[in-house]
Amino acid sequence: MKTERSSRVVLRATLASIVCHFCWGLSFLASRTALNEAHVFVLLSHRFLISFLLLHLFPRQIAGLKQARHAFLPLLALGLAQPAVYFLGEQFGILHSTTGFSGVMIAMIPVVTTLAAAPILKERPTWGQLLFSLLSVGGVIGIGLMTGSSGSLDAVGVIALITAVCAAAAYTLLARGLSKTTAPFARTYAMMAVGAAVFTALALIQCKGDLASYVRPFRDTSYLLSVGYLSLFCSILCFFLSNYAISKLPVARETVFANLTTAVSVFAGILFLREPFSWLTLVFVLLIMAGIWGVQKTARKTV
Repeated sequence: MKTERSSRVVLRATLASIVCHFCWGLSFLASRTALNEAHVFVLLSHRFLISFLLLHLFPRQIAGLKQARHAFLPLLALGLAQPAVYFLGEQFGILHSTTGFSGVMIAMIPVVTTLAAAPILKERPTWGQLLFSLLSVGGVIGIGLMTGSSGSLDAVGVIALITAVCAAAAYTLLARGLSKTTAPFARTYAMMAVGAAVFTALALIQCKGDLASYVRPFRDTSYLLSVGYLSLFCSILCFFLSNYAISKLPVARETVFANLTTAVSVFAGILFLREPFSWLTLVFVLLIMAGIWGVQKTARKTV
C-alpha cells in the first residue's frame, strides 16, 4: 500500500514537472512578442508584479503564510536565487556572450545541480542517471550550436552565465530543503514578491522614474496577452508546479526535465515562427527525450 501511494506521488510530481517545463518552453514566444514593446527589466517587472498581485486571489493560502514566518530568511534567499539573480545572470550572460556559449552554459544547470545535491542534500545519483543526464545535455548543446554563434564573448558574459547556473542550482537545493517546513505556495509567494521588488526597482531606474514610460507597453494588446501568459502560466503555475515537483522528486530526476524546455522551444519555433527544420534537430531532440527517460528509469527504487 505504501509503495502504491509513493508511486502515485512520483507520478503526480513527474507530471507537474513536465507541464511546468512545457509551459516554459513556450515562454520564448511570449517574451519575444513582449520585448518588442518593453525593455527587459520593464517586462520582468510587469510579469512578477502581476503574478504577485494575482496570488492574493487565494485568501486561504495567504492566511497560511503566517506559518512560514520562521523561514523568512531562507525564503528570501530562495527568491533572490530565483528569479532575481538567475534572470539577471541569464540576461547579461546572453547579452555579453555568443549564443552557442550561453546555450551550453544554461544546459549545464541540471548536471551542476545534480552534482551539488550529492554533498549538500546527500542525494547521490546513480551512474546511469549521470550518463543519461549528460546524454540529454548533449542534445541541448547540439541544438544550441546549430543556432550559430552570433554575438561576442567577454568576461562579463562568462561571469554572468556562471552566476545564472549557480543561482539555478541554489534555487533547487533551497527549495528541496525548504519543502520539509514550507508549502509550495509559500515558496512561490516569496519568489514572486522578491522578483516583483527587484525588477520593479530596476525598471523604474531604466525608465528614469517616468511612470508613463513604465505603463506605456500596456496599450498594446499583444503585450497584454504575452505578459498575461508569462505571469499566470510561466510564473504562478510553473513555479508552483516546480516547487511541488522539487519537494517530491530527487534532484536528479527533477532537474533533467529542464532540458524538455529546449525541445518544446525548438518545435514551437518551427510550428509558430516557421523556423527551419532539419533532421539533425530531430536527432538532438530525441537525445534530450532519451536522456530524460533514462534518468527516470535508472533512478533508485526508494524516493
